[in-house]
Amino acid sequence: MVSSDLRRALKGTGAPTAVLDLDAFDANLDALAERARGLPIRLATKSLRVPAAIDRALAHPAFSGVLAYSVPEALFLHARGIRDIVIGYPSLDRASLSRMFAESGACTNITLMIDSVDHLDIIDDVRENLAEAGRKSSSDGTGPAGEGKNLTEAGAASVRVCIDVDSSYRPAESWLGDRVHIGARRSPIRDGRAAIALARQVAARPGFDLVGMMFYEGQIAGTADAGRSVRQAIVRAMQKASITELAERRAAVIAAVREVADLEFVNGGGTGSFESSSVEGTLTELAAGSGLFSPGLFDGYTHFRHRPAAYFVTPVVRRPGPGWVTVFKGGFIASGVPGSDRLPTIAWPPGLEYSGLEGPGEVQTPLTGPGTESLRIGDLVWFRHAKAGELAEHFNEFLVVSGSTIIDTWSTYRGEGLVL
Repeated sequence: MVSSDLRRALKGTGAPTAVLDLDAFDANLDALAERARGLPIRLATKSLRVPAAIDRALAHPAFSGVLAYSVPEALFLHARGIRDIVIGYPSLDRASLSRMFAESGACTNITLMIDSVDHLDIIDDVRENLAEAGRKSSSDGTGPAGEGKNLTEAGAASVRVCIDVDSSYRPAESWLGDRVHIGARRSPIRDGRAAIALARQVAARPGFDLVGMMFYEGQIAGTADAGRSVRQAIVRAMQKASITELAERRAAVIAAVREVADLEFVNGGGTGSFESSSVEGTLTELAAGSGLFSPGLFDGYTHFRHRPAAYFVTPVVRRPGPGWVTVFKGGFIASGVPGSDRLPTIAWPPGLEYSGLEGPGEVQTPLTGPGTESLRIGDLVWFRHAKAGELAEHFNEFLVVSGSTIIDTWSTYRGEGLVL
């Protein structure tokens, strides 16, 4: 349900636009802080993709550091003055890695993610190429003054790395192996033996510092559990078993790696798993971002309820017949397994539904139902994206509303020229 204050603030808007309810956003900051039970929260920036929203979250005492998506995003955030950046995914972007090594202070403040010796090889190769370019520039004097020295120093930069550990659930793994795999397929590192082998490889290589570990339990944090169906009952049973299994395995993996490295942080969880992740006792910090926008998928969780904060509105441009209206665009389908839960949620007015033959469209979206009776050409229909940060990929800015007033305009990554 969209409040009358929000609707009043956007009255007269004629073009599709993204909207941020700042009061709900702030309430969600406090809600996540309470659910974290004292653990610091590392902000997952890809779940916002709005620099001003990132800054506002980091100003909250419960939030510390960011979890970025890529090296270009990390460098973008670093240029804005953000420090303690962990890149959540391995990178093969050699050009961006070169920029990172050459940028003053970046290697001190940015941590790269690894789960394979191959990732170490690529980093070493980039550094060697920089060092070689520096030696060549110094010997032949063809480059600008000081360039050779700068390139050589960039090639010698020490690199902070974090090991990503697979946190998915595999029932009866001892005899089924990975034939039943529930959760994200990410890292090949799953147990203490594999983790300590990679940690030793890091320790044996000059210029690398193993500073952290990351665990993401997507089958808990990213899977809705509400409902009375047999399927949802199975989901809840799976999550309960996974919480128990992961707590034991995670403790063993962390203990093994701590024999090799003095870890600064152990990151885990997500908005949907704070209740279990915060009390497990193995983590030094949690990760979250989506919960600040509270997208449509979060309506399906039983153990928490945040306030919807991010919307997009689009006007009625046609009334093609009795019981039908057509709004301008709206086909913002979320990533993941295709299904009805990946469609935008129609938030206002009530009594609207998609056409079974068209759904949300790239340039127009027909809607039907009793809610169409009160709609006229130019009236706004409110939607929520199924996921959080993906909404920002469709708009250059958010209109920021407090109470019934538009108080600001916040640019998105797209508006800043950064596309993830």
